[in-house]
Amino acid sequence: MAVLSDARVRTLKPKEKSYKQADFDGLYLLVKPNGSKLWRFKYRWRLKEKLLALGKYPDVTLADARRKRDEARSLVSNGADPSQVRRQEKAKEAAAQNETFAKLAAELLEKKRCEGRAAATLKKTEWFYRLLNADTGHMPITQITARDILVPLQRVEKKGNHESAVRMRSTAGAVFRYAIALGLADNDPTDGLKDALIRPQTQHRAAITDPAQVGALLRAIEGFSGQTTTRLALRLLALIALRPGELRMAE
Repeated sequence: MAVLSDARVRTLKPKEKSYKQADFDGLYLLVKPNGSKLWRFKYRWRLKEKLLALGKYPDVTLADARRKRDEARSLVSNGADPSQVRRQEKAKEAAAQNETFAKLAAELLEKKRCEGRAAATLKKTEWFYRLLNADTGHMPITQITARDILVPLQRVEKKGNHESAVRMRSTAGAVFRYAIALGLADNDPTDGLKDALIRPQTQHRAAITDPAQVGALLRAIEGFSGQTTTRLALRLLALIALRPGELRMAE
């Protein structure tokens, strides 16, 4: 049977010296001379007596303290030290605070540089990161919501840059997927934004679709009287349909 009750806890008065008021299963309330009431859990770990702080009353109620005590007892029964588990959790939380969006975005950008991505692609990605960092750069990656990402996306969208907003969402998603791969995040909040942005209208470029006109194009290329390398490049373009810049820079 429990020794303490809510009424009993409320009426405990401070004394000249700190004193304990026991509950059960190792839980007790430490009443300090200044009136503070602190929950403590006493347990044994590898033959040593240890204490675990469970919070301050009334922030932590009697029911809360008992729940925390039961969770700690469960850890002990499963071979874990509650104090060590708490230290590990605090260390993990502290580390997570340092894993900001801006930090991970910079790491991913450097990874893309090492992969030899095109300078134009890197420049565009860096620009997207700057826009995103204005709102989310300082935030730990695990605390960023879909709404946090939507704000800078809509700012770009309102300027009529619908395609840029869509690409920016994809760029942000890559940072979250990178964080997931590193074990620093559990989900990608940009997944929920696919239907939140205005879809840009596809504009098809001019193209030859009539076979007769394709033949005329090939004959015109064969009749080209300029440099041989240019004529050969035009032949290749007709066959493999690369962008001119991609073909020109190919090795």
